[in-house]
Amino acid sequence: MSRPRTRKRPISQINVVPYIDVTLVMLVVFMMTAPLLTEGVKVDLPTAAKSDPVQTKPQEPVVVTVNREKLYFLDKGPVSGEDLSSAIVDILKKAPSTPILIIWDRSVDY
Repeated sequence: MSRPRTRKRPISQINVVPYIDVTLVMLVVFMMTAPLLTEGVKVDLPTAAKSDPVQTKPQEPVVVTVNREKLYFLDKGPVSGEDLSSAIVDILKKAPSTPILIIWDRSVDY
Protein backbone atom coordinates (compact mmCIF):
# COMPACT_ATOMS: atom_id res chain seq x y z
CA MET A 1 0.00 0.00 0.00
CA SER A 2 1.38 3.37 -0.94
CA ARG A 3 1.17 6.44 1.14
CA PRO A 4 -0.88 9.34 -0.11
CA ARG A 5 1.17 12.30 -1.21
CA THR A 6 1.03 15.30 1.09
CA ARG A 7 1.60 18.73 -0.30
CA LYS A 8 4.23 20.85 1.29
CA ARG A 9 2.92 24.20 2.38
CA PRO A 10 4.92 27.23 1.24
CA ILE A 11 6.86 29.06 3.90
CA SER A 12 5.10 32.30 4.70
CA GLN A 13 7.88 33.86 6.74
CA ILE A 14 10.43 36.38 5.54
CA ASN A 15 14.03 35.52 6.17
CA VAL A 16 15.48 38.77 7.55
CA VAL A 17 19.00 37.50 8.25
CA PRO A 18 20.43 38.77 4.92
CA TYR A 19 18.88 42.19 5.55
CA ILE A 20 20.48 42.37 8.97
CA ASP A 21 23.86 41.44 7.50
CA VAL A 22 23.64 44.14 4.85
CA THR A 23 22.51 46.70 7.43
CA LEU A 24 25.42 45.94 9.74
CA VAL A 25 27.93 46.17 6.88
CA MET A 26 26.48 49.54 5.84
CA LEU A 27 26.61 50.75 9.45
CA VAL A 28 30.29 49.83 9.71
CA VAL A 29 31.08 51.53 6.40
CA PHE A 30 29.29 54.72 7.41
CA MET A 31 30.94 54.74 10.83
CA MET A 32 34.36 54.45 9.24
CA THR A 33 33.81 57.06 6.50
CA ALA A 34 31.97 59.72 8.53
CA PRO A 35 35.08 61.05 10.34
CA LEU A 36 36.93 61.25 7.04
CA LEU A 37 34.31 63.51 5.45
CA THR A 38 34.93 66.53 7.67
CA GLU A 39 36.55 69.32 5.72
CA GLY A 40 37.88 72.63 6.82
CA VAL A 41 40.85 74.83 7.39
CA LYS A 42 42.93 74.33 10.48
CA VAL A 43 43.05 77.55 12.45
CA ASP A 44 44.88 78.25 15.67
CA LEU A 45 42.18 80.09 17.61
CA PRO A 46 43.13 82.51 20.37
CA THR A 47 42.10 81.83 23.92
CA ALA A 48 38.87 83.46 24.99
CA ALA A 49 39.19 86.86 26.62
CA LYS A 50 36.98 87.70 29.54
CA SER A 51 34.25 90.14 28.70
CA ASP A 52 30.82 91.13 29.86
CA PRO A 53 27.87 89.94 27.81
CA VAL A 54 26.54 92.43 25.33
CA GLN A 55 23.32 94.02 26.53
CA THR A 56 20.85 94.25 23.69
CA LYS A 57 17.40 95.65 24.08
CA PRO A 58 14.79 94.30 21.71
CA GLN A 59 13.58 97.20 19.62
CA GLU A 60 9.93 98.03 19.61
CA PRO A 61 8.50 97.79 16.11
CA VAL A 62 6.97 100.78 14.37
CA VAL A 63 3.33 99.87 13.73
CA VAL A 64 1.72 101.08 10.50
CA THR A 65 -2.02 100.41 10.31
CA VAL A 66 -4.33 100.71 7.31
CA ASN A 67 -8.04 100.64 8.12
CA ARG A 68 -11.10 99.86 6.03
CA GLU A 69 -11.31 103.42 4.68
CA LYS A 70 -7.65 103.18 3.57
CA LEU A 71 -6.49 105.71 6.16
CA TYR A 72 -2.96 105.34 7.52
CA PHE A 73 -2.03 105.31 11.19
CA LEU A 74 1.52 105.44 12.51
CA ASP A 75 1.70 104.14 16.09
CA LYS A 76 -2.06 104.78 16.57
CA GLY A 77 -1.88 108.34 15.23
CA PRO A 78 -3.46 109.24 11.88
CA VAL A 79 -1.05 110.31 9.15
CA SER A 80 -1.24 111.03 5.42
CA GLY A 81 0.48 108.82 2.83
CA GLU A 82 3.26 111.35 2.10
CA ASP A 83 3.91 111.99 5.80
CA LEU A 84 3.95 108.23 6.44
CA SER A 85 6.70 107.56 3.93
CA SER A 86 8.83 110.47 5.15
CA ALA A 87 8.31 109.44 8.79
CA ILE A 88 9.41 105.88 8.04
CA VAL A 89 12.47 107.14 6.15
CA ASP A 90 13.38 109.33 9.14
CA ILE A 91 12.95 106.42 11.56
CA LEU A 92 15.11 104.11 9.44
CA LYS A 93 17.83 106.79 9.09
CA LYS A 94 18.09 107.02 12.88
CA ALA A 95 17.92 103.26 13.49
CA PRO A 96 18.23 101.11 10.34
CA SER A 97 17.40 97.87 12.14
CA THR A 98 14.04 99.09 13.44
CA PRO A 99 11.33 96.53 12.62
CA ILE A 100 8.25 97.88 10.86
CA LEU A 101 4.99 96.04 11.43
CA ILE A 102 2.22 96.62 8.89
CA ILE A 103 -1.36 95.77 9.83
CA TRP A 104 -4.18 96.25 7.35
CA ASP A 105 -7.86 95.49 7.13
CA ARG A 106 -8.87 92.38 5.23
CA SER A 107 -10.93 94.41 2.74
CA VAL A 108 -7.93 96.57 1.70
CA ASP A 109 -6.06 95.50 -1.43
CA TYR A 110 -2.33 95.30 -0.92
